[in-house]
Amino acid sequence: MTVASQVKQSLASLKGIEADLSSLALRTQDTESKRTLHETMMVVHEVVTDLKKRVGELEREEFQYKGF
Repeated sequence: MTVASQVKQSLASLKGIEADLSSLALRTQDTESKRTLHETMMVVHEVVTDLKKRVGELEREEFQYKGF
């Protein structure tokens, strides 16, 4: 497995985690838990955003990784 495919696989996993945290935050009744889940989701979202940028850099630097 190439570095680019591992990074893209990690990105997909993080997007799933972000979606799960969002779903849990919407479904929970406890205000404190809801806030904590939302804050955690926002941190994961920042990581997703940064990783998307890195994927773009990988694809620009290494054309063979494009589209994986």
